[in-house]
Amino acid sequence: MSSNYLTQEQDDRLRRWESWNKSYFIFAFFSLIVILVFSSQLGLSSGDSWGPLGVLIALLITPIIILQLRLECPACGQKIGWQAKLMAPNQCKACGTFLRSKDSSS
Repeated sequence: MSSNYLTQEQDDRLRRWESWNKSYFIFAFFSLIVILVFSSQLGLSSGDSWGPLGVLIALLITPIIILQLRLECPACGQKIGWQAKLMAPNQCKACGTFLRSKDSSS
């Protein structure tokens, strides 16, 4: 394992992914709460049918999965999305690169 760091450009790209991921997660979380709480008043569900509600939930969750699948280590290209949760991991398990730039304070 080496002690490599990302370039500033690679770090900026990774922080942009984190920002998009976190922002969309917050949007989806609050949207799901509103949809689930008000689903019967909005006509999305009834005692017999939950079809439209299921479609909406799937449409809100799918981008989260896509964002996770798109994240890869800027240094080696290894997919690291499932290690990430909301923020990128500290280090790539494949190449050992620290996922921040040398001069970043985070």
